[in-house]
Amino acid sequence: MNEQELIPELPEELALECLTRLHYSAHRVSSLVCRRWRELIRSRDFYYHRKRTGFTRKVACLVQAIPVHDSESKPVGQPRYGISVFDPVSRCWDWVEPVPKYPDGLPLFCQVASTEGKLIVMGGWNPSNWDPVKDVFVYDFTTRRWVQCADMPSTRSFFAMGTVEGKVLIAGGHDESKNALKTAWLFDIKKNEWVELTRMSEERDECEGIIIGSEFWVVSGYDTESQGAFKKSAEVYDLSTGEWRRVEEAWRASQCPRSCVGVLGGNLICWAELDSGVRVGTCGFEVGDRSLVTGSAYQGAPHGFFLVDKKEGQNGKLVKIIDGSLDFSGLVQSGCCVEI
Repeated sequence: MNEQELIPELPEELALECLTRLHYSAHRVSSLVCRRWRELIRSRDFYYHRKRTGFTRKVACLVQAIPVHDSESKPVGQPRYGISVFDPVSRCWDWVEPVPKYPDGLPLFCQVASTEGKLIVMGGWNPSNWDPVKDVFVYDFTTRRWVQCADMPSTRSFFAMGTVEGKVLIAGGHDESKNALKTAWLFDIKKNEWVELTRMSEERDECEGIIIGSEFWVVSGYDTESQGAFKKSAEVYDLSTGEWRRVEEAWRASQCPRSCVGVLGGNLICWAELDSGVRVGTCGFEVGDRSLVTGSAYQGAPHGFFLVDKKEGQNGKLVKIIDGSLDFSGLVQSGCCVEI
């Protein structure tokens, strides 16, 4: 193949459109064809070209308990967690390769988010000793490889997290001494650098982060002296001005907001209130024109997986995801949508 041509004897524009239509699962093999294909397929510009032309695919990535296949043995202690991937269009499931540093399971309660087709895993507790970690990993679906990035500036657990255009924002949570935090940081994936942001007006432990337009919302949480007393307010960081503002009565649910905050008609909703069948251990987030919601009816009940039409909001009907395999029936701690 002529290195100057994407596809021999085809105009450059037409060759680009052919490669644009490749399914993301073919990117790893396709990038091995030649240097030009590799540089193109792995480039940020190619990702945004695919996104503009409608050839990206939105999938759900879940921090999910890994099944124990030996029917005669019962799980002992804390289950191991990995990253599962669900495609709501094909209804197919798969597992992401383990993080090399943690081959036997992800850090417990690690945070996940995505930007520019990549999956970010951050923080959590070391599964071998439960010590909080500062690790940051980025998974590239094109190369199917994990890259370890610059550590978080300090250990923090149960913090809010959001992403936008290659940048990760974190705020709140608590430190190693269980003190609630009001500090916030921004991580630039390309530069592999952390920058401290202005602080929130108050501490927020066990808060939830969500991006709405050009704003990073840190929802609910509680301060050090009021553990478990979840606030109804939220603090909102404007990405254009770098300033925080407080929103009263933003979170009207009485429970912890973690992994169950959604948006409907410009208002925050609680996915746990969607249906009694998902009120325990709830995790929900948008995946394209639908939302994926997981949870159970009561403590110890089987974990259910459902899709709901985003247009119908909290009045929407839960459609159960039918899967014949037990490989993807484990408890879900958290999740996010990745546009690959």
